[in-house]
Amino acid sequence: MQNTSYMPSDGILLEDAIAARRTFAIISHPDAGKTTLTEKLLLYSGMLHTAGMVRGRKGRKAATSDWMSMEQERGISITASAMQFQYRNNVINVLDTPGHEDFSEDTYRTLTAADCAIMVIDAAKGVEKQTRKLFEVCRLRQIPVLTFINKMDMPGRDPLDLMQEVEEILNIESFAMNWPIGSGRQFCGVVDRNLQEAIFFTKTAAGGAQKSLMERYRLNSTDVKERLGSLYDDLMHELELLEAAGNAFSVEKFLKAQITPVFFASALTNFGVEPFFDAFVDLAPAPHERTAIKTNGEVMTINPVTTPFSAYVFKLQANMDRRHRDSMAFLRICSGRFDRDIVVKHHRSGKEARVSRPQSMVAGERTTLDIAYAGDVIGVINPGLFAIGDTISLSGGFNFPPLPQFQPEIFAHLQPKDVGKRKSFDKGVMQLTEEGAIQLLRPFDYGGEYIYAACGQLQFEVMQYRLKDEYGVDTVLSTLPYQCSAWIMGDLKTFKKTTNSMLVQDRFDRPLALFSEQWEKQYAIKQNPEHQFVDILT
Repeated sequence: MQNTSYMPSDGILLEDAIAARRTFAIISHPDAGKTTLTEKLLLYSGMLHTAGMVRGRKGRKAATSDWMSMEQERGISITASAMQFQYRNNVINVLDTPGHEDFSEDTYRTLTAADCAIMVIDAAKGVEKQTRKLFEVCRLRQIPVLTFINKMDMPGRDPLDLMQEVEEILNIESFAMNWPIGSGRQFCGVVDRNLQEAIFFTKTAAGGAQKSLMERYRLNSTDVKERLGSLYDDLMHELELLEAAGNAFSVEKFLKAQITPVFFASALTNFGVEPFFDAFVDLAPAPHERTAIKTNGEVMTINPVTTPFSAYVFKLQANMDRRHRDSMAFLRICSGRFDRDIVVKHHRSGKEARVSRPQSMVAGERTTLDIAYAGDVIGVINPGLFAIGDTISLSGGFNFPPLPQFQPEIFAHLQPKDVGKRKSFDKGVMQLTEEGAIQLLRPFDYGGEYIYAACGQLQFEVMQYRLKDEYGVDTVLSTLPYQCSAWIMGDLKTFKKTTNSMLVQDRFDRPLALFSEQWEKQYAIKQNPEHQFVDILT
């Protein structure tokens, strides 16, 4: 057991270093502004002098968290990215997740590495479909959620209506930590309800490329009354309504995911961004205890301070560095301290491994680390040893719970246009499969053609793009007439296969049934009561 008062050569107490960590994911429906918000956190932390926009137009930087060329071309996030930097004496690990539902599986895996989440909501659109799905994952994992209502500088819905919708649709209490002063073109600041201050913002650069000026006044001061004029009475009336009808806030309820603090702002203009980040650092939890399963099946507790180093792989990503064509394994450190070149136990293989060249990242840019602590997300070069979900530690004897795998819903055959590039094609496909970007299936007779499976159509587009961009292989995709699937648990000798279904194996030799229609799947379930049909493997 590690000594909590141990002071390493960097002069930092272990418990102090871990208490300073904030590890969170940003979730939202596509286009709500989460990547822009991530960019502004980098701006306010001092990591960027000029914030990039999500789209890399002429004369503008592309968003730092969207490192993949396809992301920069389309202006969307299609793979989770991890970044680490300092903000107000805290070490921030931010996980920017894809908003598009076709990449839900990547997002769900990434959420397991987060201690907290920021939910970004478009002020004009409210709670959208993908927001609901991602919030439910947070609820299941009891991840505390802060709500960032974005785009207050654009025409939007009434703030009270938005808060009510959050409560009704997501079934969680909400509390407005601040309140907008004006909306649309008149949005000029926010009220800090705790300090009873009006905070006004002024643009300093087009598109929010630099920090906005911020001025604070007592809410009841003459300056505020004169600046707002007749709007002052309307603002005070709204605040009185909040006090009378709103929920009471407590940090305890927030940490139990029973209430979400709500902030109004504009990530594009930076209005309200700095107060939000300051509040986030104060509210967000430090790394906490996690559960693991011993080899004998018993549940054990992993304490971030007292348990020796442990971590698990939640993501693999190839070709982040085109010069080296390597694969990066993203680790969430769950306990203890990581030192460069540490020798750990790789639980799945039972082997020992030296973890060298650890990296912290700001998107595609890497910095070599010597030390990291519980709560940190780091990247290490994958020599072909790591798979998604792998546990590593100093002590061994346990595994963190497996990461979820979802039933694929779209299926296709894929071939290289140039048969002379088969070797590069096979290498690229294997890498994408190991990353979890696609699933590779094969017929039971081993004689048929491989089937490529995904949860969404955009995953196939990304697969073809990356095979061309990273491996130089043009491909031909032929979709197959299957719309859903399920893993089959039970004796396959007694399994009654429906006429249009197909039995295949995944890369771990687990049987999977493919169905042409949802009704056919339901019929197969009725015909096989002694078998289990599993949609999500955990």
